[in-house]
Amino acid sequence: VQLQACGGGLVQAGGSLRLSCTASLGTFSRYSMAWFRQAPGGAREFVAAVRWAGGSSTLYADSVEGRFTISRDNAKNTVYLQMNSLKPEDTAVYYCAAQLYDFGDSEDIYAYWGQGTQVTVSS
Repeated sequence: VQLQACGGGLVQAGGSLRLSCTASLGTFSRYSMAWFRQAPGGAREFVAAVRWAGGSSTLYADSVEGRFTISRDNAKNTVYLQMNSLKPEDTAVYYCAAQLYDFGDSEDIYAYWGQGTQVTVSS
């Protein structure tokens, strides 16, 4: 199982980035996918999740609700995180995670993790 995240970078406050995570998971549509982040010196925290199958169910952390959008393309085995109106406090390493069928906002749910991609938002 491999999760490959990309799309991070340096952006000014108010700007946008789109993260992608491509997975080799067998039947991708059977996996719920999530994004977590970890700021320097901080604990890893939940950002967003999309349920397995069609992805009609999503969850967001309060801090990103209305600014970030998670989506999935099962044909491409890829999950996306569109991040708009970025703030300096969004600066972190962003990780994608996957779990067969289960779905939620706890990192304990997710068995598979990618390597992380750095997002830096300057003020």
